[in-house]
Amino acid sequence: MAKRCYYEILEVERTVSSDELKKSYRRLAMKFHPDRNPDDPSTEEKFKEAKEAFETLSDPQKRAAYDQFGHAGVNPGAGGGAGFGGGAGFADIFGEVFGDIFGGGGGGGGGRSRAYRGADMQYHLNITLEEAVRGTTVDIQIPTTETCDVCHGSGAKPGTGKKACGTCKGAGAVRVQQGFFAIQQTCPTCGGSGEIIEDPCTACRGSGRIETKKTLTIKIPAGVDTGDRLRHTGEGGPGEQGGPAGDLYILIEVKPHPIFKRNDADLLCDMPISFVTAALGGEIEVPTLDGRVELKIPAETQTGKVFRLRGKGVQPVRGGAPGDLLVSVHVETPVKLTNEQRDLLHAFEQSLTGGSGGEIAEQHRPRERSFLDSVKRFFDDLRGE
Repeated sequence: MAKRCYYEILEVERTVSSDELKKSYRRLAMKFHPDRNPDDPSTEEKFKEAKEAFETLSDPQKRAAYDQFGHAGVNPGAGGGAGFGGGAGFADIFGEVFGDIFGGGGGGGGGRSRAYRGADMQYHLNITLEEAVRGTTVDIQIPTTETCDVCHGSGAKPGTGKKACGTCKGAGAVRVQQGFFAIQQTCPTCGGSGEIIEDPCTACRGSGRIETKKTLTIKIPAGVDTGDRLRHTGEGGPGEQGGPAGDLYILIEVKPHPIFKRNDADLLCDMPISFVTAALGGEIEVPTLDGRVELKIPAETQTGKVFRLRGKGVQPVRGGAPGDLLVSVHVETPVKLTNEQRDLLHAFEQSLTGGSGGEIAEQHRPRERSFLDSVKRFFDDLRGE
C-alpha cells in the first residue's frame, strides 16, 4: 500500500516553517493519541503516521531528501513507524514536542547537564566633571563568590561526600503525569544536580562557594556623561553548572560642579561682571577646564548676554568636534554703598537726565523703553483700542 504524503498527513503546505510544523504535529498528536481514544483503535495508526511524518520533516537533512526523492529518499524504519510499539508513550511525545516550553528538553538527563549563565550586575559610579571630561582610572570593589577553601567546592563537610538523590534517582529531573498529560521538570529535591548533600560544609552552608569581594580597575574614557554605561564582559555573577559568568555594567553618574553645567558637549558658566565693566567694556578672566582665559566684554553689555568660547567644552566620547564654553554674564548691582558712593550715583543719574531731574534720556535706556512700549500695547489691546 502506497504511503501518504508526509505534508498531507500533517495537514501543512510544503513551504511550512519549522514552528508551524511543530504546532501542527502537536495538535494531531493530542488528537490521535491512543491514551485519549481508548475506544477507537484506528487512532493508533494515525498517531504513528503523524509521528513518522514529523520525525522526518523536522530534520532538515531528511526533509531535503524527502522533498527531492519522496519516501525513497528517507528511511521510514528509523522514524516513528516502530516508535509507538517500542514504548514511545505519550509522555515521550510530550517531551519531544513540548519540552522546550518547560525546559525539560528532549534528552533524558533533565536538569543535570544544563549550564546557567551568571546574572548581570550593575554598579553606580560617581565621578567628577573633570574626570568625565578627561577620562580616568578608578578601582572599585564588587561582591562576588569564590570556591570554598574548606570543602573545595563540593559543598559537603570534609570527610563526607554526596549521594544520588532519592527522588529522581540521580537523573536530576522527575516526570509528573496526570492521566494522558505528563511533563518533565527539574527535581525539586536536588535542584537538578542529581545529588544531595547529607552533611553540608559549615563554611559555605553546602553551596560550595563563599561570598567575598573583588577589586576591579575600571578605565573611564574621556567624554562620558551621566547615564552612559560601560560593559565589562564576564565580570558579573558567576555561572552555575559550568555556565559562563554574567556581565558587569558600570553606570556613570557625574557629580554637580560648583562652576560649570554640562549640556551634551557644551559647558555652561554664569559670570558676574561689575556695572562699570558692563557699561564701559573691559576684560575679565573666565575659568575653563584647561585654565583661565581672557574674555573681552564690549561696552554697553546687558545682563544675560552669552559669549561663546569655541572648543572649550567637552570632546564627546563617541567622537566628533569638541563642544564650546558658553559664558552668560550678569551685571552685579553694587551693595553696602558709602554715602560718598551714593552721592556719586545720584550725580551720575542727574547727568543722564541732563541735570533737569526728569526722566533719563531714551538713548540711555533702550531696553526699558522697548519694554514699556510693549506693556502699553498690551493694555491697549485689552481695552480694544
